[in-house]
Amino acid sequence: MGKDTFQLAGRDWPKVTWWKMKGMRTVYLTLWAAMLTSATNGYDGSLMNGLEAIKAWNDNFDNPNGQILGLITASMSIGSLLAIPIVPYTADILGRRTGVVIGCAIMIVGVALICIGFHVALFIVGRLILGFGIAIAHGSAPLLIAELVHPQHRAIYSTIYNTLWYLGSLIGSWVAFGTNTLDGQWAWRVPCLLQAIPSIVQMVFIWTVPESPRWLISKGKHQKAKEILAYVHAQGDLDDELVNVEFNEIQQTISLEQEYEKSAWSELWATPGNRHRLLILVSIGFFSQWSGNGIVSYFLPKVLELIGITDSTTQLEINGYLSIVQLVSAVGICFFVDKIGRRPLFITSCIGMLVTFIVTTIALARYDASPNSAAANTVIVFIFLYYIMYNLGFCGLLVSYSTEILPYRIRAKGLTVMFFCVDLSLWFNQYVNPIALQSIAWKYYIVYCCWLAFELAVVYKWYIETKNTALEEIVKFFDGDSAIVGGDDATAKARHLAGEDEAEVVEPEKAVPVKTEATNA
Repeated sequence: MGKDTFQLAGRDWPKVTWWKMKGMRTVYLTLWAAMLTSATNGYDGSLMNGLEAIKAWNDNFDNPNGQILGLITASMSIGSLLAIPIVPYTADILGRRTGVVIGCAIMIVGVALICIGFHVALFIVGRLILGFGIAIAHGSAPLLIAELVHPQHRAIYSTIYNTLWYLGSLIGSWVAFGTNTLDGQWAWRVPCLLQAIPSIVQMVFIWTVPESPRWLISKGKHQKAKEILAYVHAQGDLDDELVNVEFNEIQQTISLEQEYEKSAWSELWATPGNRHRLLILVSIGFFSQWSGNGIVSYFLPKVLELIGITDSTTQLEINGYLSIVQLVSAVGICFFVDKIGRRPLFITSCIGMLVTFIVTTIALARYDASPNSAAANTVIVFIFLYYIMYNLGFCGLLVSYSTEILPYRIRAKGLTVMFFCVDLSLWFNQYVNPIALQSIAWKYYIVYCCWLAFELAVVYKWYIETKNTALEEIVKFFDGDSAIVGGDDATAKARHLAGEDEAEVVEPEKAVPVKTEATNA
């Protein structure tokens, strides 16, 4: 594969320039309606840091600390956990777009209760409902993105999706900074109320994005699916060679999966390949939140208090600047995922996080023994460096890698398992972290230093490379001879199930130039 080509069905195809193709340009410019789901989730993460630093919020809820603060923060994750049983069925039965809309509608109800918030219990219930809704939307939006975009752009768009958590975080942090100067309860009610805006926007504009062709094919709507593929990937040309190769591969693969493979939950651990996938899904879900990021993401003011920074304005400023660094570093790496590869990024991320966390722990210990500005500044600098290292592997790739390693029949269920592990680890972190920070202060960081070493070992042993591979064809890395891939690049098992004589299958010829107005990127 050259720099001006990408691979599909074992063949090289010329790269396209998306802004020169009308259908692709239109869809990519409206795809933000699905991307906003991640930003909404990120807004909450930074918002809780902001609320903890706003005096009016603390006064309204009697300065929550320890277990109460942990319960307030963890309530959103608990709500997401409660939604787990219905998430995959919403996406698979009703469709990817409908799943996003249902999730957004539920989130709006949660935001309303949060803003009323005359008692801490009502605030917690509102966050529970908010978490329930975001789990449904979060279980549908990345599937729509990965299954709709052009094969050349799948890695970039799928990876960017989760990095937009930081866009929401950036907005949330500076909104809280700005409203901190307001008088009375509006100082915290305004940033909470603004949580509803992305959901309202999504409910309207998600319908401008076409439905997933793969979901349509799974429901027998083949003509509609092919029309969408042609519109997005070939300016509406139903006879385009790439579109026909894509359609045949997707249609045959899904058809064979539906006919010969089960789609029960038990299939997630029924074969060696699926057990390998499950190990990755479970581990990446926990690693994404148990790498130490949960301490800073939700309890930054408590961490800053360990180094003597107690002024709320200073805390909010640091939170805002950190959000900028997080967003730039996370989005920036997305454009190199297919160039560098998933495995090198994961390994580098683990090593970088381990080193920065060790340095941060030492600096916290030095400050505790003898308060000084050098140790305090070291902590702040390495918090920023830590997030750059974290974003190399466990931000954007969390969703994109989890999505691409799963075959269609178990994609929604597998992604749900991953998000279940994320929510479970978030619940643990958000409930335990404030208690641990209050009880053992900087010594809590030592626990994460040990855990990060374990993460590195797991990633090195079991995470595999998937770069520059079509979505349907990644199964071959996990399932080997038992993989099911249809189309021109059909595997031996697919040919056997289809009743074809493998010996009579003629190898496809080298791809001819595709008729399109696109130029090489």
